[in-house]
Amino acid sequence: MKYTVETEIDLPLGKVIELFDNPDNLKYWMDGLVNFESISGIPGQAGAKSRLIFRMGNRNIEMTETITARRLPDEFTGTYEANGVYNIVKNRFISVPGNKTRYITENYFEFKGFMKVIAFIMPGSFKRQSLKYLQDFKRFAEDDIRNLNVIQLNGTH
Repeated sequence: MKYTVETEIDLPLGKVIELFDNPDNLKYWMDGLVNFESISGIPGQAGAKSRLIFRMGNRNIEMTETITARRLPDEFTGTYEANGVYNIVKNRFISVPGNKTRYITENYFEFKGFMKVIAFIMPGSFKRQSLKYLQDFKRFAEDDIRNLNVIQLNGTH
């Protein structure tokens, strides 16, 4: 299964990359993320491996992330392996007029066993989840700037 999703963020490219490139921010926009821990390599760099645990419904899903390419803003690609699922996600960020950023993900999935059945029955659920992560990141990024501006206006820093 292959598809692309995208959103436009009302922030300049540099700020979007700064927010995206900080693994401490994952918990603010990756719904269901319970734990993110480095396994090997330098976190966020090509070759790094991390373990992610998501709570989905009443069960935990563990996956291993391997960063395969890091050339931000042009590309940040990783593989994500979980029980019965192999996923490649290529993230791209493009500066657009009006001091905005287009965030694009190209997604590729391979399924095994029972997950083949799930993917066949509900193929749209994977695309909806990918789009939700983009929209949640957009909301986090734009709200982060609004909150920072409020703090600065109030004289607190």
